[in-house]
Amino acid sequence: MRRAAFAVAAGAMAVSLAACGSAKESGGSSKSSGGASKGDAIKVGLLLPENQTARYEKFDKPLIEKKVKELTNGKGEIVYANAKQDATLQNQQVDTMITNKVDVLIVDAVDAAAIKNSVQKAKDAGIPVVAYDRLAQGPISAYTSFDNKTVGKTQGEALLKALGSKAKSGKIVMMNGSVTDPNAAQFKAGAHEVLDGKVNVGKEYDTKEWKPENANSNMEGAISALGKKNIIGVYSANDGMAGGIITALKAAGIKVPVTGQDAELAGVQRIVTGDQYMSVYKPYAPEAAAAAEMAVDLAQGKALDSIAKDKVDSPTTKQVPSVLVPVTALTQDNIKDTVVKDGVYTIADICTAQYKAACDKIGLK
Repeated sequence: MRRAAFAVAAGAMAVSLAACGSAKESGGSSKSSGGASKGDAIKVGLLLPENQTARYEKFDKPLIEKKVKELTNGKGEIVYANAKQDATLQNQQVDTMITNKVDVLIVDAVDAAAIKNSVQKAKDAGIPVVAYDRLAQGPISAYTSFDNKTVGKTQGEALLKALGSKAKSGKIVMMNGSVTDPNAAQFKAGAHEVLDGKVNVGKEYDTKEWKPENANSNMEGAISALGKKNIIGVYSANDGMAGGIITALKAAGIKVPVTGQDAELAGVQRIVTGDQYMSVYKPYAPEAAAAAEMAVDLAQGKALDSIAKDKVDSPTTKQVPSVLVPVTALTQDNIKDTVVKDGVYTIADICTAQYKAACDKIGLK
């Protein structure tokens, strides 16, 4: 997600269908790893990592399903499983997909390193793998996500803007994501690039499994260690953790700027009330569309050259054909021009009775 970013309407990323390629361990290739060409009657395995974050079941799954159906004239089949934050279960799910002879896999890894052997198994079975949202290790054929380092920069820049001249008047707390998620390391790196030298970091945490309750516990520890009068802001890597953080802050009588990510409905509502300063809006439709298009092309034995304009290196695979989707900082000022305009939420969704007065106050009608 990026600060100077351009919000991208979902439809704007409807990329032209082309070819999908597999990136080999020694480098990328424009040739398909999907084997013999197939028609529209393909079987696409979709593995998502968890169901605590609202986005996966509400947005990613239905968007990918819809796009696959559209691209295959209704003949493509989606075989779906959710790992519920369990890396071992997800590896078992890959085995099941291989047994079921899917033609291609779209995998959002619970643990990017732990999935490596399963990705290799899929490749050995002739099944190309599209890494979705998180850069899985192993011989993946394609990848789509957001510019994750820029997400962290966007969050850091927003926090600096909120703090203004008071940026060094106290301590900030940094609540990073899970160490098993490579995206979390990139968010963290981007945020540090912006914040280092401009703020004083009093406490910093890597939050186990991204869980709000763990962020809440960490925040309580930070308040106890630093003293509530010394905390001037919180970098939170996503909205779910921001909710747990804000609960701890409120219990201590503290109100300071808190960042977020994912533009979850609860996060947007906290932005409306001023409890949360910002979120990073990631337009899921173009990300899902790119994953579906690459998966269908791979399954049909095509190459990726015209859709995957970027190349990304993982720890195990170089020059992976990739689609990186732009993001934007979401604040009170642009709710209507982002999530409402793109049809993610209606004003009625956001401005329920509990939030009506706050919506009126900021002109969200």
